[in-house]
Formats: sequence, C-alpha cells, structure tokens
Amino acid sequence: MFITFEGIDLSGKSTQIKLLKNYLEQNKKKVISVREPGGTGISEQIRDILLDKDHFKMEYLTEFLLFSSSRHQLTKEIILPHLRKKYFVLSDRYFDSSTAYQGYGGMIDLKIIKSINKIAAGGLIPDLTFLINISIDECIRRKKLMKKTEDRIEQKKISYYNKVIKGYLQIAANDKRRFVVIDGTKSVEDIHAEIVTTVKS
Repeated sequence: MFITFEGIDLSGKSTQIKLLKNYLEQNKKKVISVREPGGTGISEQIRDILLDKDHFKMEYLTEFLLFSSSRHQLTKEIILPHLRKKYFVLSDRYFDSSTAYQGYGGMIDLKIIKSINKIAAGGLIPDLTFLINISIDECIRRKKLMKKTEDRIEQKKISYYNKVIKGYLQIAANDKRRFVVIDGTKSVEDIHAEIVTTVKS
C-alpha cells in the first residue's frame, strides 16, 4: 500500500510518518518510509540544489522539473520495487506537492503539472493521502518556537503559501476517495489515532 503525507512545512507530516511506521512494524507489516525530494543518491543531490538559498533566481518551472526528476528516480528505484514486495510505502510528499506548490503557488498551468506528474510517477497514484492542514500563521508560530532556519523554498512570501494551502484543499476536494484532510492543530496523539483508524479501515 502506498500512503502519502502532504501539507506545508511544520504541519507534522514527518512525526506522523514515524508514528505510523512504528505502528505498522509492531503489527508485523513490512514498511519503508521515503521523503521528497530525496530518497536516492541522485534525488538527494537534486534536493541540495532545490533547497540551496543561493539559487534564489530559480524559476518555478525549473523547480518543478527538478522535483519531477527526483520523483521519477525515487519511484523507479525505491517505491515501485517495494510495492511489488508488498511493503507499506510511506512518503513525505509526492506529486500533490508539485500541484500545490508549483501549480497553485507558482501559477504553472495545471494541465502541464498533471501531465508531467503522470510521467514522473510512471502513472503511480497513492492509495491513500493524508493532508495535514495548518495555516501559514501556525507554521510561522512553530518556526519561531523551533528557531528553525529557512531553506530557499521556505523563504517565499506569505501570499505564496496561502495560495499553496488553498491549492492543497482544492486538490483534496477534487479527490475525496483518496484524500483524508486532518486538522494539524490537533494533538500529535489525536492525529495519529485518526490516521491509524483510517489505515485499518
């Protein structure tokens, strides 16, 4: 089963992936977790380029194509082989991130996004996607608490992130069969319980 986690930074995706991975392993399931961009030697090098603050001139289309290249490598090298072996594959982001960030946020034509997403993923669609939703104000509050430094993408304007959040909610509304939208301001324990209940069902 291929399960993806979406949402803006600091929404709690990584924490929930770790908790779900532990839960599935305790129940004797084969599990692997991956992240985007990254997850392979090639994809991690692409990640370094994408997040480097010196690359502030990077165009949204360049950004999208780099993400897509990283995704294709991860899908072919890691995700598909493990799905064939009946693993649960948990991914911190997948192609919905590109639709939200470079599509709705960067204003790239959604038809282009959809077409290249399909190519990059080799037609693979997640079985289940959790969108952990928080506001940009909540994201900023968490950054201050953590004293987190921002990478190139995180330095973009609040107006950009508001478009990304609205984009995510529209993507989820368009595919209610696959998406489960979760209030990211709930406690870590409550969110985990909701995720486990959904996966079990």
